[in-house]
Amino acid sequence: MKEAILEVKALRTVFKDKKREKTIVDGIDFEIKPNEVVALVGESGCGKSMTSLSIMQLLPRSGEIVGGEVRFRGRNLLDLKKREMSKIRGQNISMIFQEPMTSLNPVLTIGTQMTEAIIRHTKVPKLEAVSVADEWLRRVGFPDPARIRREYPHRLSGGMRQRVMLAMAMTLKPELLIADEPTTALDVTIQAQVLDLMRELVKETKMSVLFITHDLGVVAEMASRVIVMYAGQIVETADVRTLFTSPLHPYTKGLLNSTPRMHGSIEKLSPIPGSVPPAGSFPEGCRFAARCPMAKPECSARMPELRDIGSGHQVRCIMV
Repeated sequence: MKEAILEVKALRTVFKDKKREKTIVDGIDFEIKPNEVVALVGESGCGKSMTSLSIMQLLPRSGEIVGGEVRFRGRNLLDLKKREMSKIRGQNISMIFQEPMTSLNPVLTIGTQMTEAIIRHTKVPKLEAVSVADEWLRRVGFPDPARIRREYPHRLSGGMRQRVMLAMAMTLKPELLIADEPTTALDVTIQAQVLDLMRELVKETKMSVLFITHDLGVVAEMASRVIVMYAGQIVETADVRTLFTSPLHPYTKGLLNSTPRMHGSIEKLSPIPGSVPPAGSFPEGCRFAARCPMAKPECSARMPELRDIGSGHQVRCIMV
């Protein structure tokens, strides 16, 4: 067995305001092996993006990691100083976001933003940094990288900006890429192109990927293993085939039942009733109990543990 490149242990992240403390990520554990693509799935508000921002230590000012470990190559990133962590970002771990306009500086050209990052991390001369930037812009599908370098973010389409973000993330050849909903804002055709490109880069560079999404179709295409989150906790994890063919947690079953299918007879979709409980208002017992068709009184009485039922399949449900 390969040693994990990333190990997240009992990670707990809270948001603090004047009135109270709200738990966003509540004691989650998972790991990613070298050259493994792991999908982190769940509805909006489940804590997926805050998990990724906790790993990268890019939380908003009101957010704080109050417990756990984030180990990269055996080193706890939470023990590092800001300068040490900034060296790891980009060079060892890169991240691309759902909406590139929130990550790209609107007043700087694409070329300036790409070359600054390369020079800062590798100390190469500017001409070499430009060459590296051009190489990666070409590899993500831009036939004229020099023209793209001269452009400002607002002059590019959503799909072009996302490919630029992917090129920027890859320039330093990271060992781990965190992709937070990178195709959600794109139309279906551009989404397929970006996914194909990411698959090629994973195969070519042997990097590991944490792919955050709510789109189970994307999960089926990209991931080898799936982590399902609900209300700040992991409720199920398994390899992708097992999760799609033999889901155990009622929430996972609900996600699959509410997903359209291309093949087979047309059936009515079954959406999950209700919504994710807001942070700070999580119930005492199973957090999915109020929406669960299988719930019994004991489900609301105590919090179920995440149990290993064999072959790496874990589930948090007393009914399993």
